[in-house]
Amino acid sequence: MSKGILDYGVGEQVDKFLLIKNSTKGIASNGKPFLTLIFQDQSGEIEAKLWDVSDSDESNYSPGSIFKVLGDIHNYRGRMQLKIRQIRVALETDSVKVSDFLETAPIGKDEMSSKITQYIFEMTNPNIQRITRHLLKKHQNEFFDFPAATKNHHEFVSGLAYHVVSMLDLAKNISSLYPSLDKDLLYAGVILHDLGKVYELSGSVAASYTIEGNLLGHISIMVNEIGKAANELGISGEEVMILQHLVLSHHGKAEWGSPKPPMVKEAEILHYIDNLDAKMNMLDRALNRVEPGEYTERIFALDNRSFYKPSFHK
Repeated sequence: MSKGILDYGVGEQVDKFLLIKNSTKGIASNGKPFLTLIFQDQSGEIEAKLWDVSDSDESNYSPGSIFKVLGDIHNYRGRMQLKIRQIRVALETDSVKVSDFLETAPIGKDEMSSKITQYIFEMTNPNIQRITRHLLKKHQNEFFDFPAATKNHHEFVSGLAYHVVSMLDLAKNISSLYPSLDKDLLYAGVILHDLGKVYELSGSVAASYTIEGNLLGHISIMVNEIGKAANELGISGEEVMILQHLVLSHHGKAEWGSPKPPMVKEAEILHYIDNLDAKMNMLDRALNRVEPGEYTERIFALDNRSFYKPSFHK
């Protein structure tokens, strides 16, 4: 297997094909335009700068394009960066395809689907079960393909479903410790809380925010989806409103994007589970990139902190 981009250390030379995940235009202090490129392969992603670009370069270096890159790895303000020496677009004769560069969830779609189906089967409240099953079936193709985000956590193919499976396992264990929790509500909240991202994001390759995602966001989208599902199924119980509240409040605070704070016990726990799983994913991915006795890159979503990997960790 060829060396992944995240397997290179500071000072090492890179000469490999990479996929552009994101491209952003900026203006340097000398007034000249540049591009910030996020390259990726199956090991993860790395940032690079392309200086003195022309107007046409912004469209040439577009997300989803594959390039052969020659450069060096260096440390810039606590983060690994790729310094580009030479770059060219991939040719048909290079025999590379987009799927060669996509990071995927560590477990397969069939296994994740089976696990989620089992959790829905365990629900005893028919209204909650029917709404959850209806919405998952409606969006299942995208749900098992999309990432959970464009950056920070579970930003890989099938990341959305993997995030949900991990959260469901957490919910099951927490429910065994606190039997007063309504497992039906908690499981449904976990499955539905981010399902609106199938509208909010553009897809699994070079994911970006759609117009609907920017203007409405996955939370309000999903609240509407739950309401529509209830109408289609002829369900009018209080469960509909509580499920909508779980989605509305799962970010926890207004400054984190929640229109309402959690005001139901299961909504509070859902927020903690979501936060815990996202942070563990960020930490594991960062710590997997360093050796014992080293610090990670600064993690922006975790207060821009670096984390130390104890020397006795294997």
